[in-house]
Amino acid sequence: MDSSIAPQISRRDLFRVGGVGAAGLSLAALTGCSVFGSGSGGSSATTFTIAYFGDQKSATALQKRLAPKIRSIDKSITLSINAVNGTDWNDFFSKILTQIAAGSPPDIVGVPTEGLQLLAEKGLAIPLDDYVTKDMSKLKSYFADVHPSLVEAMMYKGHLYELPVDFNAGNMFFDTTLFQRAGVAAPAPDWTFDDFEAAGRKIATLPNVNAFDWVVRLWGSWTSFMYANGGNLLEEGKYAGGDWLWNTAYAGDSAAKGRQGGWKWGQPTANSAAVVESLEYMIELKKAGLSPSPDVGGGGTLQGLFSANRIGMAIGGGFWAGGLHDAGMKNGSFDVQYFPTGKVQRQLLGTGGYAIFKSSKKKDLAWEIVKLLIEPESFDIIYPGNTTTSARRSLSTAARYKTTGPEHWQTFYDSLSDVDVAPIPAPPIYNALATSLNQRTTQAISTGNAKSALDGMQRDLESALASKS
Repeated sequence: MDSSIAPQISRRDLFRVGGVGAAGLSLAALTGCSVFGSGSGGSSATTFTIAYFGDQKSATALQKRLAPKIRSIDKSITLSINAVNGTDWNDFFSKILTQIAAGSPPDIVGVPTEGLQLLAEKGLAIPLDDYVTKDMSKLKSYFADVHPSLVEAMMYKGHLYELPVDFNAGNMFFDTTLFQRAGVAAPAPDWTFDDFEAAGRKIATLPNVNAFDWVVRLWGSWTSFMYANGGNLLEEGKYAGGDWLWNTAYAGDSAAKGRQGGWKWGQPTANSAAVVESLEYMIELKKAGLSPSPDVGGGGTLQGLFSANRIGMAIGGGFWAGGLHDAGMKNGSFDVQYFPTGKVQRQLLGTGGYAIFKSSKKKDLAWEIVKLLIEPESFDIIYPGNTTTSARRSLSTAARYKTTGPEHWQTFYDSLSDVDVAPIPAPPIYNALATSLNQRTTQAISTGNAKSALDGMQRDLESALASKS
């Protein structure tokens, strides 16, 4: 989510349209890339403009689906969704910041994990604390339906900036047909890196098949192996605060124990031993013939190859269910499992929701729309076809995945409770982090020297933090 919140791409692409997926580019993408702007209210017309991460055709289709729901608040509201294209989230944020600098900021913006702290730190979005406190009695059912790990990921310095709408954890998808042809048993929930490699070696014997494939990006890339190896690109911590929420919305919930005021990303650790080992592991997979050189950016190509039975395993979230189905894969031809265990059993995640811009003159109206967008009835309007995972537990049902699959669809939401999960590192310097990750990963794969590349990334991040201060 990452945020949360596209077409057939990868989790973050998924946000483009409601969680990636070929037809996914919906608000989820919005969740990570949508912008709403409002005009005057009352008897005069009120225009909401959404900056959508994706193509205009998908944006127009979303506009038609969502407009009636928005007008249920006020018949005078006119919805306009405009597409913003980019390779990944950092491109989207750069273009949105340019729009803001030009004096045309939106009133509401759909933001995934990648952009939350960036907007909050710049003072562009407002905390929702007062609104949530005022409407807590009405929101109790929402919080009871949403895992607290997603809510904590939407907090910054003790304040809540978004109500999670969708999310995606970095699970492992596998092609059941290829597994059967290679004589490989389906992985167990507690499978390990050794099990992953053993399966890969058998699958690699099949003609014109890659055992495993991946893309260079922050979510669901070699960073998934990094999390399972106990590493991260930045020091992990938690901001103090948040009791105002945890003691009311999640009183008595054991899953909320120890939650604080949001993730605090500290000093760079990009060239620490655990991180270097993880990127070296990817280089070794390539040398062993278990993985090709990865593409940079979204996972559209990856999903295409997977749906053509050219890839045995790939990292994906709930958005892959709809994406693979739309690409022609039948229910039962693919399945999903938790990411394999390395030194630890840990998965990364991204989530998304809607932030209200500080510059908005219609903040109360914006809040009403935020509440509308988190309603269960809004989810399929925004994200049709299982193109992301709903933040609401009650929407993860057998009926929802009956058509698309996978068989073990429970894995998507159960990742939040059955294994250790943490959001991708997304500090206020996210754009610099994403740019460096892409460049330095490409360098490491091409040269075969992970340590040198990550030493460079360490310098990049130290410089970005120094410039920020």
